[in-house]
Amino acid sequence: MDLATTGLTGAAYWLPIVWAVLAAAAIFIYIVLDGFDLGLGMLFLAEPDKKHRNIMIQTVAPVWDGNETWMIFGGAALYGVFPNAYATILPALYLPVLIMLFALILRGVGFEFRSRMHTEQTRNLWDIGFCLGSFVATFMQGIILGTLISGIKIENNAFAGSSFDWLAPFPLFCGLAVACGYALLGATWLIWRTESDLQATMRRWAGFLSLAMLGMIAAVSVWTPALHATYMQNWTTWPRILYVAPVPVAVITLALVMFQALRGKTSRRIPFFCALGWFFLAFSGLGINIWPYIVPPSMTIWQASAPPASQTFLLVGAAVLLPLILSYTAFAYHVFRGTVNEHSESYH
Repeated sequence: MDLATTGLTGAAYWLPIVWAVLAAAAIFIYIVLDGFDLGLGMLFLAEPDKKHRNIMIQTVAPVWDGNETWMIFGGAALYGVFPNAYATILPALYLPVLIMLFALILRGVGFEFRSRMHTEQTRNLWDIGFCLGSFVATFMQGIILGTLISGIKIENNAFAGSSFDWLAPFPLFCGLAVACGYALLGATWLIWRTESDLQATMRRWAGFLSLAMLGMIAAVSVWTPALHATYMQNWTTWPRILYVAPVPVAVITLALVMFQALRGKTSRRIPFFCALGWFFLAFSGLGINIWPYIVPPSMTIWQASAPPASQTFLLVGAAVLLPLILSYTAFAYHVFRGTVNEHSESYH
C-alpha cells in the first residue's frame, strides 16, 4: 500500500509506519525475554528433582521481573497511537486478555511464594501454580494472536462480533503452537545456562519440542493463507513473494543447525539462538502476511492511528524511554550471565 492508495502524505503516512515497527519490535523483544521464562515454567513440573527445579528458577530469578516491561510498552503504544484498534481489539479479546493477566498473577505469586514455604506440600502447590500460570498465560497469548490473524468482525469501525469468537480452531491451535514454542525457548535457555544432568534432560526436551515446533510452523503456514483472500495474495503476488519465499528455506536451515547442535555436547548457545531464529521468521512471516492491517482484514494502521501531533508527542517520549529500557535490560543480563548450578549464589 503506497501514498496514492492511502491518500496520505508526510507525517500522517510515515508516523503510523514508524509506530507499527516500534510496536512490533517491542512485542518481539517481549517474546524473546518473557518467552523463555514462561517456557521454563511450563517445563517446571516435568523435572522431578527439587534441586534441579531450584536451579531452573535461579537462571531467571534476577531478570524475570523486567521482561514484561515490553508487554506494557506494546499495550501503551496500542492505546496511545492506535486508539481505534485498541477500541476494537479489547472488546473482542477481553476474556482471553483477562484470563492471561490472572494467569500471570498466579505465575508470579507461585514464583515468589515457593521459596518461602516451609513444608514440601505447600511448596508443591505453588510449583503447580507456577507451572499452570505459565501455561495458561502462554496459551492465551497464542489465542490472542490467532484471533487477530483470523480476523475480527467490524461494522462502522466498531467490534461487531461475539465475545467468544476466539473459541475457534485456528486461535486454539495457535495457543498450542505458542505454548510449544515458548517451551522450546525455555528448554534451550536451560541448555545454555545449566550443566550436567539437567542440561542433558533439556537437550532431550528440546529435540522433541523442535520437531513439534516445525510441524506447527508448517501447519500455520498452510492454514493462514486460507483464512482470507488478502493473505493468499500476499503469499503469491509480486513483489511480496520475494519476502515470503526465503522463510521456509531459512526455517529448514535453522532446523539442521538446531539438531546438529543438540547432538553436540559442546553447543550451549546455538540451540537457543536457533529457536529465536524460528520465532523471528514466524513473526516476520505473519507481519508480511497481514501488512498493512492492524486489525485484519479491514482496519489498516492509518485508519487506526491517532492524529500526527499525538503520535509525534509520544514518539519523543519513546525516544527517551526505549534506550533506557534497552540499557538496563542488557546490563541485567550481562551481570547475571554464565552457567548456574546448585552451588551458585541464590538471587531469590
